[in-house]
Amino acid sequence: MAAPMELSCWGGDWGLPSLHPESLTVMAYAKFSGAPLTVNTISNSWRAPKGDVPVLISEDIVISQPAKILNFLRKQKYNADYELSAKQGADTLAYIALLEEKLLPALLHTFWVEAENYCSVTKPWFASRIAFPLSLYLPGKMSREALNRILLTRGGPPPYSLTEVEAQIYRDAKECLNLLSKRLGTSQFFFGHTPTTLDAFVFGFLAPIYKVCFPRVQLQEHLKQLPNLCRFCDDILTCYFRLTVSGHSPSGQDTADANLQKLTQLVNKESNLIEKMDDNLRKSPQHPPRKLTTLKLAAGGEEGSPLNRLSP
Repeated sequence: MAAPMELSCWGGDWGLPSLHPESLTVMAYAKFSGAPLTVNTISNSWRAPKGDVPVLISEDIVISQPAKILNFLRKQKYNADYELSAKQGADTLAYIALLEEKLLPALLHTFWVEAENYCSVTKPWFASRIAFPLSLYLPGKMSREALNRILLTRGGPPPYSLTEVEAQIYRDAKECLNLLSKRLGTSQFFFGHTPTTLDAFVFGFLAPIYKVCFPRVQLQEHLKQLPNLCRFCDDILTCYFRLTVSGHSPSGQDTADANLQKLTQLVNKESNLIEKMDDNLRKSPQHPPRKLTTLKLAAGGEEGSPLNRLSP
């Protein structure tokens, strides 16, 4: 019997099982390969992450970083690439390198450096999932690390200004999206009808760009002009993430639907009750107010009054 495996990662929103590209990549690969992961999403009731996320724990083994986690899963016989040829395996490595070089900097910038996106979406979302007082510090630390990673990867020598870096990383990202769209073509996945490691990485990088509602959506607008990549993300979400391993909708959509259904049922019950009351009123004898004056007391006096007979 295989040892149980637990994955600690950032949770999801906007119809995604996770907003975090690396977490999303590992979760997608686990779905593709059939790996039985127990997913623990970080929330304000969970200890704050002290290292890289996602983290896979199996007995006394602790592994971080998507590539290392995927290698571990393959060693446990959960391999989504077993049908790939040597050339396709080499293509996989080349495209993953392309994603990390060309698309990741723009993705980090969209989430963590673009001021309006960071202040209105990224910072409050992540802070709400981190226990106080680390919620006041950790999002800012993550933002600084993202900027440093961008500058380290794309900044070049000192003469480059931040504005020039931003322009370049978005040009590179759009070029990368175009290449991915051309490579995918009309296929369901990048190597045919079965998802592989490359599909997990592409999905992990694209889905947050595609789904998260940011005020500044430069990269998202370009992605939505490539319908095959959007269809690719939608198909994976529909086929593989209808439910998480915990049995709940990753986006909370099932909860919202259930609440809406309960509300509809409540409204219907109230409507039925009102209709029954109306029917009872319509069927009951109608006595015009003027007939009340014809009532007379019984011979025994007020005690024989129908009104008094109804009294306790």
